[in-house]
Amino acid sequence: MITDDGRELWTSATGRGEPILCCHGGPGLWDMFGTLDPGPRFRLIRWDQRGAGRSDPRGPYTLDRMVADVDAVREWHGLDRVAVLGHSWGAHLGLLYALARPERVSALVYVSGVGLGHDWHTEFKRNFERALGERHARWAGLRAAGHDEGRELAVLQWTADFVADGERHAEAMATPWFPVNYEANAALSEEMRTVPEESLISACRSLRVPTLIIDGTADTRPRWAVDSLEHALPSVTRVRLPGVGHVPWLEAPEEFRAALTDFLG
Repeated sequence: MITDDGRELWTSATGRGEPILCCHGGPGLWDMFGTLDPGPRFRLIRWDQRGAGRSDPRGPYTLDRMVADVDAVREWHGLDRVAVLGHSWGAHLGLLYALARPERVSALVYVSGVGLGHDWHTEFKRNFERALGERHARWAGLRAAGHDEGRELAVLQWTADFVADGERHAEAMATPWFPVNYEANAALSEEMRTVPEESLISACRSLRVPTLIIDGTADTRPRWAVDSLEHALPSVTRVRLPGVGHVPWLEAPEEFRAALTDFLG
């Protein structure tokens, strides 16, 4: 599909049921929802965000532009209103889209997001180092050697996102492999830090879109960071999956599917 500013975005639809528009994590990564199975009642709308994966490698990379791209994907697939599911950074993107275009969002599924504030990074770094254990030295060495775009570094880093079978799951996430877009990551991450938590809380208090927050209790990103979002939303359900990390549909597929289909049903 082509956006209004002439950027080509890769997108895919699988299934025949009610549509779910997916926003992948990153920023600067690509769609990794290929293993997500919501059941036969649903149709997954997947896409690679601009600058990532199979989409056009050019920007601009701004929050407003990314929100406009979500709307463009919805419109291209001929959807008037749609359930939006976002993971990690994509959860924040889905929330921003719901705040900007609530009339287009029938429900929001906020998976492993990092909340509205910016003070979770220190605890995350401690948890990340603890999760990698003796492998952290190898990760730090690859970073120091400038292998930021390398597959080995990414797989090693993503291993920390899982409680069990981390290497297997991380390898699956890295297949197929595309270059990580660190320009997009830096630009969008920096802009996110300029938005005060208080202004987002105020906006969320007026959001009437039913929202499901799904957390893995063993996520290295601290889950208390999402509390202010939960408290601000007028219509919210929160499901905590015990002993599950950052990518719950891989570690606990049946529990994740049950939470998703119960909410959307």
